[in-house]
Order: sequence, then C-alpha cells, then structure tokens
Amino acid sequence: MRHFTPTNGQMMVENVNLSAIANEVGTPAYVYSAATLTRHYNVFKKAVSAMDALIAYSVKANSNLAVLRLLAKQGCGADVVSGGELARALKAGIPANKIVFSGVGKAEPELRAALSAGIFQFNVESIPELDLLNSIAVEMQTIAPIAFRINPNVCAGTHEKICTGRAENKFGVDIADADAAFERARNYPGIAVNGIAMHIGSQIDNLAPFASALTLGAGLIERLRAAGHRIETFDIGGGLGIPYHAEETAPPEPLQYGELVHRLTDGLGLKMIFEPGRMIVGNAGVLLAKTIYVKQGGARNFLIIDAAMNDLIRPALYDAHHDIEPVTTPAADTEMVSYDVVGPICESGDTFTQNRQLPEMQAGDLLVLHSAGAYGAVQASQYNSRPLVPEVLVSGDKFALIRERPSMEDILKTESIPDWV
Repeated sequence: MRHFTPTNGQMMVENVNLSAIANEVGTPAYVYSAATLTRHYNVFKKAVSAMDALIAYSVKANSNLAVLRLLAKQGCGADVVSGGELARALKAGIPANKIVFSGVGKAEPELRAALSAGIFQFNVESIPELDLLNSIAVEMQTIAPIAFRINPNVCAGTHEKICTGRAENKFGVDIADADAAFERARNYPGIAVNGIAMHIGSQIDNLAPFASALTLGAGLIERLRAAGHRIETFDIGGGLGIPYHAEETAPPEPLQYGELVHRLTDGLGLKMIFEPGRMIVGNAGVLLAKTIYVKQGGARNFLIIDAAMNDLIRPALYDAHHDIEPVTTPAADTEMVSYDVVGPICESGDTFTQNRQLPEMQAGDLLVLHSAGAYGAVQASQYNSRPLVPEVLVSGDKFALIRERPSMEDILKTESIPDWV
C-alpha cells in the first residue's frame, strides 16, 4: 500500500500536499511516507512470524538516519555492507546484536569496527576474508560469529546487474567449495561458525529461484551437521520484488514468500535471517520534480524536468521503469501526449522514460516519479556539480526535512587548490 493518493485534485502524501513540500523545500526532492514504511515492515514481520526470525533491513536500499530510526522503533535489525552503513545503523538506534555485516570487500578497519560493536554475525564471502577476520579477532581477544555466504549458482531471473547468485558473480563461496571452507574454519581460534547465508539477487518477481536456493541450502545444512558442524542460522537475504508498473503483474506477496520459507526450512531448528530492503522502502517514496521546459523535437516531444540521472540513476543504470504522474490532477478532457521525460544532465542517458503517455504538461508543473524510495537517494551523486537531493519524511499532517540540499558553498569547501597550482 502506498500513501500517495490524489485528493481534491492534488497529490497527497498521507495528509500533506506535495505542492506544499515543493514550495518549502524546493525540487527535486525525495519524499517518504512514514505510514507506508511502518506498514510494509509489519506486513513482512507478520509473514515470517511462524519462524524464529531476525529481520535485518538492507540499509543499502535507503540509509537515511530517520528511515533507520523509524524501523529501529519497530524492532527491526540491519544488514550492512560497509563501515559507513554500520555507523548509520548504530547511530539510528539499531542494536548491534541485530546487525549482520555482508559484502565481498570488507576492509580491515570495517571488520575491527564491527567486532568492537559486537554485531550479531559476519557473512563471510571468501577464504582471504576469513583469514583476515580470524587474525583481527585473535588480536582483539574476541570471537567473530560468522556465517559463510554460499553462492548456490541459482539464476534469480532478474536484471543482469542485480543478479548475485550465479557461479560467475563475485559474491560468496561457491557451493562446491562450502565443505572445505567450513573445515578450514573449524579450528580457527577467533571464529565461531554459526550458519550459512545466501542472497541470489534483487527485484525477484517469482518464488521459484527462492525455492531452489532454499532447497540447496537446507541440503547443505544437513550435510554440514552430519560432518559435526554447528549450524544454527540461515540468512536467506532479501530480493523480493515490488510492483514498479501499475499495469504489471505484481510480485508474490510477503505472506506467500514467508509460507514458502517456512515450509522448506521447518524442522531444521534454525534462526532465520531476512534482509528485506526494496520491499519495505521502495514504494514508500517518490521523487518530486518540476517541469523546466516542454520541447518539441523533430521526432519526439521532450519533457525536461529539474530531476536528473544524478538524482535517480535507476533508469539509466538498469533500464528501470517508474510510473510518472502530475501532482495536480488534470481535467478529464486534458489531451494525452507522448513524452520523453529527460533531465538537464549533459548525457543522452539522462532519460527517465521514452514515449510515455502523460497529460499535456506545461513549464512549472510538478510531477512525481513513483517507487523511488529504494536505491534512489542512496545512489545519488553530484555529477555536473548538481547538489544532492534533499529528503523529506511525512507522518500524518506533518513533514520534516531529513537531509538538506547542500549549497554550492558547502560543496566547494570540501575541495582545495594547492599553493603550487
């Protein structure tokens, strides 16, 4: 459920008019609904309630401190993939014993910080990482709780750039090498091997890849236990998709996903770890933008808006679809026009969509790009020296700026010119 609905001719987020946010904060801006965030978390929590479950929200989806604090207050944990995300999760009030640390390239300072914090689990992705973590833990006179991230060689059927579970992907230990990895770690003095982890990709729209990975994982757990290894946790990652297109077939509901996981792992006596990200925050946010120009080209009509690929890179990076809608509801007889919706960046790739049917637009009209709560602001850059986009959180009839738009002075003061130039 999204709390972004037209009311009396104006797009509202909960009980706040998006035009009011544009007037106060300016555009472009990300706008999030607190009600949607908390509802999606609790829907997922209910879906996995039959299991001993840790829900570790995938911080990379949206790492704003206010978003993390809102989820922390619901009892949510965190999946982090960097020292920076670890610091954010802790600052937002997520307990260390609810944090798992994933990622293929954890650096020594990051491992030390996570050990010092006392996180729940490291998802180790290679033997060199295992060796380094063991040496640091021994030096710090502590024990690192780990799971090996296993690559099951399962194709998730998603976009090439967000598939993570095949043999040729960089993530995890190949399932054929799993037994040897566990044997190697068995006698490491700084390591406590607690389980396995798998994550096969993102924006997965059917349950078959999950079933394949879970079946392989359950078989591996039974084999490892037979070899004398203590396996208590099974982290199955995230990846459940969301509807980006109003007319597309919706991905499986969290309840269907939860029932599948429970059926395939019931009786193994495991603590299940889930890493939802997009499913919780994706449809809880929009990118609010304003039309700069309407340009008639030789073969196309261009709707040039003040948001750009540096603000929301998903369409350029993944060919991703976002529904686009004007903030002011058009009159019933408004003509529909085919537009290429583009930004001001000096790149042909700065295109949000082509040949999209929209009501006829004018310069100054506000619009929203829906389903922008995940992998939007977190991937933003300052390309073309454009300031990062501000973020706004709405709850009921109030809203707050939760990340400011930096001024050019703020941006330039981070750089310096050497005396010898």
